[in-house]
Amino acid sequence: MQRKLRVGWFSFTCCEDSTMIWVEMMNDNLFKWKKLLDIRHARVLKKNNRLYGIDVAFVEGAITNESDAKKLRSIRKHSKRLVAIGSCAVTGMPAAQRNVFDDATKKEIEFLLKKFNQADSVRMVKDIVPVDELVVGCPMAEDAFLRVLDKYLKEFGVSGA
Repeated sequence: MQRKLRVGWFSFTCCEDSTMIWVEMMNDNLFKWKKLLDIRHARVLKKNNRLYGIDVAFVEGAITNESDAKKLRSIRKHSKRLVAIGSCAVTGMPAAQRNVFDDATKKEIEFLLKKFNQADSVRMVKDIVPVDELVVGCPMAEDAFLRVLDKYLKEFGVSGA
């Protein structure tokens, strides 16, 4: 049986625009990707997700609380490569705007941060775990994503890439 690239798609605090782009890209790539990818984790696509044996984890979104940071550390632990996807994961923005609020505005939103168990500041994915690759954009640039995917298909010896 042909080796497939074992991937996971994970989303944290963001509008999930890159997730939607990825799903829309399946309109053109589904039959090709079915032969090349073993999608181990993608809540947007399936209920039975696995967080082990992942070759490449694609992570979208900023990290806004310690629970998400813990999940991200687990994703990194169970993945050989990790790719930050989209502006929120790469720069923390726009969610990280609250990191530079003035004191009055911080005081005004303090009750919301407590209510929703949010950290004092928003962090980028690379603030929490090592990142192997970045795909920028809001939403992500499709051609950049395809280049990264092709790179890892080759690196992991998936034929047909």
